Amino acid sequence: MTKRRKRHSPEQIVRKLRDADAMLNAGKDLAAVLQALEVSEGTYTRWRSQYGGMKAEEAVRLKKLEDENKRLKQLVADQALDIQMLKVVAEGNW
Repeated sequence: MTKRRKRHSPEQIVRKLRDADAMLNAGKDLAAVLQALEVSEGTYTRWRSQYGGMKAEEAVRLKKLEDENKRLKQLVADQALDIQMLKVVAEGNW
């Protein structure tokens, strides 16, 4: 039986990382912590590298900036295609 994939918000990730730190400091081993958080070791490592030491507000802001950056890159790509298309039409070689 496969588990359904769960998406975590940045706030949830930061909260789970804090919980993990508390459990590890209390003497639990990493396997028990990962099982309690219901995440894999790879996910935990990725979260730790991306969100480690952040506050919840900072994580939300990072996610918003990443989304805005993605949207702006898409706009630039669309404009580049429009410019290329206009050049071809202007040359009349179609």
